Amino acid sequence: MRLPESQVAVLEAASATDERTVTAVAEETGLKPETVTGAAFDLRDEGLVSVSERERVTYRLTEEGERYRDAGLPELRLYRAARDGDGPVPIGDAADAAGLGGETVQIALSNLARKEYGAVDAGAVDPDADADPDVDPEAAALDAVATGEDADETALSRLVERSLAERDERTVRSLTLTDAGVTALMEGVEAAETVDRLTPDLLTSGEWRDVEFGAYDVEADAPDVEGGRVHILRQTAERVKEVLVGMGFREMQGPHADAEFWINDCLFMPQDHPARTHWDQFALDVPPADGLPQDLVDRVAAAHREGVGEDGDGYDSPWTEDIARGVDLRGHTTSLSMRHLSGHALGDLDPPERFFSVEKVYRNDTLDPTHLLEFFQIEGWVMADSLSVRDLMGTFEEFYRQFGVTDIEFKPHYNPYTEPSFELFGQHPETGELIEIGNSGLFRDEVLRPLGVECDVMAWGLALERLLMLIYGFDDIRDVHGTLCDLDLLRSVEVCY
Repeated sequence: MRLPESQVAVLEAASATDERTVTAVAEETGLKPETVTGAAFDLRDEGLVSVSERERVTYRLTEEGERYRDAGLPELRLYRAARDGDGPVPIGDAADAAGLGGETVQIALSNLARKEYGAVDAGAVDPDADADPDVDPEAAALDAVATGEDADETALSRLVERSLAERDERTVRSLTLTDAGVTALMEGVEAAETVDRLTPDLLTSGEWRDVEFGAYDVEADAPDVEGGRVHILRQTAERVKEVLVGMGFREMQGPHADAEFWINDCLFMPQDHPARTHWDQFALDVPPADGLPQDLVDRVAAAHREGVGEDGDGYDSPWTEDIARGVDLRGHTTSLSMRHLSGHALGDLDPPERFFSVEKVYRNDTLDPTHLLEFFQIEGWVMADSLSVRDLMGTFEEFYRQFGVTDIEFKPHYNPYTEPSFELFGQHPETGELIEIGNSGLFRDEVLRPLGVECDVMAWGLALERLLMLIYGFDDIRDVHGTLCDLDLLRSVEVCY
């Protein structure tokens, strides 16, 4: 009989009278354990050996467990220290006497009470005189694990819960020669050279006639291997960028943490607006922003206090530069628009101009299927003469058409910074419900004039995650974004363009 070399070695190392573990056979033959395991299963399929399996559980002490074995469990040390005192002993005195400090004191107190070695009341430890710490099962289990002896299962489980020991469960495989295996060895087994693939060299040399090809079981179980892939959210963001660049837009970039001046004040958001409180945005405990263009600061302050133009009134609320210099995580990427429109980012711009960004923003929202603390916003604006609402609506219709969304609805809305303004809604493909997907409008004079812009600017902020819901039918953005991601969903979803 001719067998692959590894199978011959395993067959010769097996015994007909005693079970031999894979580990023992591997040590004797010099083969890897996984090679022995594969050969054993092949020999089993040929009826030459039998393979048995059993689960083996072992324990080993952690570094903390080793310390407690040497010094004693904290609760036992605390008990003995308190027992040596006269009546209830103050916790601090007992801990000092036991050599305990830091979090170890709390560990000792909680476990002392759990094991009923005494009571903790009014800041003192009152030990139970009838307790016997010398027969503590967890201390005995620590010694047993260290010496490889058997221990009480309940105590072992408690050591694992306390991170004093680690449990290791593995399958131990053993093999025994069958009668057919004994017969094969008596008749003689010859090692055959095996190859796992047919190569050009084997064909041209003719050696393929003399080699033994290894069997290939196409029905054998194999582990699932998940290769890396681009996140569906990133795929959609890149597609959005491609579409907007194709529509003639240029991309903006800027800081995630910025002065409130760029985030809110330039946008004509009053400083006492609810959206500028900690209930909605994240303020950073850092020094105030510097380097703000003072002439622009003065013009923005005048717009807030006095308005713009003959009929402008501004806001009947205070405006201070101290608030404007506060640093926040941006709640919208309109801060990038303000930097560009003011000429602070790229210099003065001449209409017509189109810019966009697909960047992360941060808001202190309540988490639900359509809101997260951080998400991606599709910001965009067009600077040109004589723009109208129809221009804005037509831009949206063209943009969403690129993603197969053709049922956009518009609803009039109020914004402090745009007039007219409207929200965008799309119909969810699975539930049929209308979901808000963005906000838009034409910037007011109070926004544009302090920035030095004399023409019209239409602008919008769209939610990338909401677009994802319209394209793929997701009903909870937490499935694709954040700590609750559905990995199976992300691995199986098809890419849609």
